[in-house]
Amino acid sequence: MDGGGQYNPRTVEEVFRDFKGRRAGMIKALTTDVEEFYQQCDPEKENLCLYGFPNEQWEVNLPAEEVPPELPEPALGINFARDGMQEKDWLSLVAVHSDAWLLAVAFYFGARFGFDKTDRKRLFTMINDLPTIFEVVTGTTKKQTKEKSSVSNHSSNKSKSGSKGRGSELVKYSKGMQEKDEDEVVDEEDEEEHGETLCGACGENYAADEFWICCDICEKWFHGKCVKITPARAEHIKQYKCPSCSNKRARP
Repeated sequence: MDGGGQYNPRTVEEVFRDFKGRRAGMIKALTTDVEEFYQQCDPEKENLCLYGFPNEQWEVNLPAEEVPPELPEPALGINFARDGMQEKDWLSLVAVHSDAWLLAVAFYFGARFGFDKTDRKRLFTMINDLPTIFEVVTGTTKKQTKEKSSVSNHSSNKSKSGSKGRGSELVKYSKGMQEKDEDEVVDEEDEEEHGETLCGACGENYAADEFWICCDICEKWFHGKCVKITPARAEHIKQYKCPSCSNKRARP
């Protein structure tokens, strides 16, 4: 992690230039260098992170050892989900976390060097004018451009389809409310059944309003937030291995 660690941008323009360099490196990892990136994210290795550097380079490496780290750290353990998801879904997931990390780093510099409200707003506007890494990786930017041109050519049809859309949304909403009532009954049963279950990471009790996931290897339950697994991500995982079981498999 030597790609610009000592560099400290102090003005809005310098922070934005730092942001663009790191962003370019991470986009390269997830697009043009995707085969190399995929190979480096071996699920059998320790927790790995994707770093982007101001010089437009990228690196897959272990997280920083110092606590607290010099800069905010990227998402930890991106390699663990690689084989449990379709490649495009996994790359999209890494892209979302990369966008969040870039914003964290940019506004870390802003806080460190005393950016005021105007500076922060200007920095965000400059950043927001660029497509996110997620939009680049998934092709959303191209889709949005096509949709805008389609809307401008069919403005009269837009109002008709818009009214239909609102009607269908109301139907979905009413159905959702019914399903919610049914789910509440199920949640009460789950809470009684799993009330004594403890999270294998933090040791806290089960709660019905929190997302949990079970390791298919050791069969321990974990808060999704403790092992950085969201409900959306869990849907794409065929066999979940908790960090502990993943680390055991990595060592001969």
